[in-house]
Amino acid sequence: MTAPVSSPSDAAGEAQGAPPVSAPSGSAPSGPSTKPSKGAKPASIHAYDFNRPYRISTDRLRTLEAIFERLCKSLEAWLIGRVRKQVEFRLLSVEQKSFGEFTQTLPAPCAAFGFEITNAGGQKGVINSGDLFSFFVVDRLFGGAGKSSNLSRTLTVIERMTVKLVVERIGTLLSEIWMDYVPLQIEITSFESVPEMVQAGSRQDPVLVANIEFYADGESALIPICLPFGVLDSFFSSIEQQRVKPMTGSDDERRVTRERAEGTLRSTNVDVSARLPRFTLPFRTILGLPVGGVLATPISADTPMELWIGDEPRYRGVPGRSGTKLALRITEDVDAPSR
Repeated sequence: MTAPVSSPSDAAGEAQGAPPVSAPSGSAPSGPSTKPSKGAKPASIHAYDFNRPYRISTDRLRTLEAIFERLCKSLEAWLIGRVRKQVEFRLLSVEQKSFGEFTQTLPAPCAAFGFEITNAGGQKGVINSGDLFSFFVVDRLFGGAGKSSNLSRTLTVIERMTVKLVVERIGTLLSEIWMDYVPLQIEITSFESVPEMVQAGSRQDPVLVANIEFYADGESALIPICLPFGVLDSFFSSIEQQRVKPMTGSDDERRVTRERAEGTLRSTNVDVSARLPRFTLPFRTILGLPVGGVLATPISADTPMELWIGDEPRYRGVPGRSGTKLALRITEDVDAPSR
C-alpha cells in the first residue's frame, strides 16, 4: 500500500494557512509533540469546598507544626524512659478534614481511643494508637523485646488498659502544648476497634488531624490525632481575617455564645442625632450671625425632626421634654407609612 502523494494544489492550500486535515484514529500525530518536557511540572489542581472552606493559613500551619513537634519530642522522651528502648516520633502532616474522611483513613481493626474535652461543652476527639504501636507498648511494658509480630486483631481488655496509660499521657501532653493558645481538659472516655463505630461528631464536622509517625526497630506506624475545630476557633480567628462562620459546639455552648454576642451588640454605643429638615439661607445672613444671636428659619414650629442613626436617617418625630431633658417622640419611619 503506497502513501498518498499530495498535489500542488494541496501544498498551495497549506501555504495559504488552510487548516490541516486531522489524522485518522490510531495513526501517529504529525507535527511537533505536545507532550510536556521532562523538566516541566504538571499543574497542581485542588478541589475547593465552599461549604467547608480551608481554614489553615500558612502562618497558622507553621504554628501548628511547631506545636505538634513539641508533642513528638515530649512523648518520645517520656516513652523512652518507660520502655527502655530507642524510639522516635515524627510529625508527618497537619491537615483539615471532615470527621467522615478521618474515619475512612482508619484501618480495620483500629485502636481508637475517644476523648472528651470537658471544658468545651463535651466536644470529642480521637487518638488512634494503631496495631504496631499498641503491641510494641504492651510487649515492652510486660518485659518483652518489643518486636512486632504483625498482629491484626482487636486489643484484649488487659492490652487496652495498658495502651490507655500511654494514650492518657498523649492527652496530658496535648493539654500542655495547647495551654498557651486554647485550654484543653482531655479525658479518655471510650475505645473502638471498628472505624465505622467511632463517634466524635457528625461526618460533616471539620476536624484538625495531626499525623504522627512512630519509629522503632526499622518499623513505623501512624498515630493520627483528631481534634474538633470547634474548640480551636479562638486559635484560628484573627483580627486581620474576619469571616462569617457557622456556630459549632454543643447546644449549651451555642446558647452561651449567642447570649454573649447579643449582650455585646446591645451594649454597643451608636451615634444618634435629631436634625431639622434641610433649608437654605442667604450667605449674608450667615455672615451676620453674632454670638448669642437667634437664627430665624423658614421651618414651621410643628415640622417633625429627623432622627439619624449613624449616617442614615431612620425616623421622624416631634420634639418635646421628658422631665428636665429634651426628648423626641417617634411618629414615623423614614421609609415607612405613619405608625
